[in-house]
Amino acid sequence: MKRKETAGAAQRGWYRLDNAALVYSAIQRSDYSAVYRFSLVLDRDIDPAALRRAAEKTMPRFPGLCVRMRRGVFWYYLDGAPGFVPEVRPDVANPCQPVRFSPGEELVRIYYYRGRMSVELFHALADGTGALVFLKTLAAQYLRETGCDVPCTDGVLDIGEPPSPEEWEDAYPRYAVSRAKRSLGGSNAYRYTGTPEPFYTLNVTMGTMPVAKLKEDAKRCGATVTEYLAAALIRTLIVVQHSERRRREKPVALVVPVNLRPFFPTKTMRNFILTVRPCIDPELGDYTFEEIVQQVHHYMRLHLTRQELAAYLTKNVALQRSPLLRFVPSPVKNLAMALGFRFVGERPYSMTLTNPGILTLPPELRAHVERAEMILGQSYSGRSNCAVLSLDGDLTVTFSGTIREPHVEREFFRFLVRRGVPVKVISNRKEDASCPIV
Repeated sequence: MKRKETAGAAQRGWYRLDNAALVYSAIQRSDYSAVYRFSLVLDRDIDPAALRRAAEKTMPRFPGLCVRMRRGVFWYYLDGAPGFVPEVRPDVANPCQPVRFSPGEELVRIYYYRGRMSVELFHALADGTGALVFLKTLAAQYLRETGCDVPCTDGVLDIGEPPSPEEWEDAYPRYAVSRAKRSLGGSNAYRYTGTPEPFYTLNVTMGTMPVAKLKEDAKRCGATVTEYLAAALIRTLIVVQHSERRRREKPVALVVPVNLRPFFPTKTMRNFILTVRPCIDPELGDYTFEEIVQQVHHYMRLHLTRQELAAYLTKNVALQRSPLLRFVPSPVKNLAMALGFRFVGERPYSMTLTNPGILTLPPELRAHVERAEMILGQSYSGRSNCAVLSLDGDLTVTFSGTIREPHVEREFFRFLVRRGVPVKVISNRKEDASCPIV
C-alpha cells in the first residue's frame, strides 16, 4: 500500500519526505545544511558545454532529484520540477555550502574544475547510494558527449529508459514492521574544539592510501576496513582528548551510517540508512589499538542484524505515523525535531564516519577516472566529519570541518603511517605547511 501511495504521489509531481529527510529539513539553518559531495577526477579537463549537455539528458532519468523543497501546513514536501537542470558551474573554494529553501534554490549542484566533476546533494533527496548512481550515470553520459562509448553497466542507468517508481519509493515504512521498537543513544560524548573559521570556510584534508596495505593490517587485527578505520578514528580522538588533560574524560563515540539495502531489499535511490554508535569510554582504563579494534568489531557484529535494525527503523517511523504529531503545524514539528536532534542526534557522538563502500565503474569509464572523492559538509556543531571512498586499489579518507587546527587529521594519518600504511595527503587549507604527517 505504501509503495502505491509513493508512486501515486510521484505521478502527481510531489514526494513526501522520507524518515531521514524529515530530520534533515527540520535541522536546516542559515549556516548549516546536510549537504555532501561526490567527485570523479578524470584524465582530461572537463568541457563545460559537454557537461551541460550531459546534465540536460541525465536529469529526466532522476525525477526524485528534479524537485524543490516546499513547506506544507503539517510537513515539508518535495515538489516536482519537470525540466529542472542544475546550472553547471566552475568549482568553488568552499564546497557543500548551505542551501536555502527559496523558490529558486537548487538542491542538486554540478561543478567542474580542471578534470574534476563534482555533484552536491542536499541529503533530504538521497543517500550516498543514490548519489553515486547519479554521478556515474552523469559521468558516463559526459564521456559519450565527448566521443567515448560507455555501456550501462556497474550501476550506470540507461537514460533512454523511463524511471521506475520503485527507484523513488520511501522504503522506510515498508520495513517498519518490527514488534520491538528501539532507539540509539547514549551519554554525552567527547567533542573536540578549536578555533572556528569564518563563515563559510570548510577545511578539507584528504589522505589517499593503497587498499591492499590497509586490508593487510585490518586482517591482522581481525576486522573489516570500515571497522579498522573506525577504531583508528576512535583511538585518535582518545589521544586528542587525553592531550587536553581533562579531569574527567568523556566517552568517544562515532556515528556510522549503515546502508539498509543489504538487509531489506529495495531499488530505492532515496534515503535508506540508519546509524550505529561504536564507543569507547576512556574512564574504564587504557586501551591498546588492537583492543579498540576488537570492541568495534564485536559491536558492529552484534548490532548490524536485520532484526535489530528493523527495531530501530520501526521506532523512527513510529513518530512519523503518530496521529497526534501528524496534525501539529510544521513550524512546531520542525522546532521539536531540531531540539531533539541537538540533544539526541548530536551530543552522544564525537564525529561522523561514513563509508559508502567500493565504487564500481564500467571499464570504459574507469579507464578515464584517476580517483574518486567524497566530502561531507560541515557538521551541525561545526566539528569535523570523516568520509571514506574506495576505487579499485586506492582508498581516500577525507576530513572536512570548520575548525582551524588540524590536530585530528594529523594524528589520524600519522598513526596509519606508523602502522605501515603509506598515505599521500592533500589539503585546501591556507597553511598547508601545518598539515604534513611526517
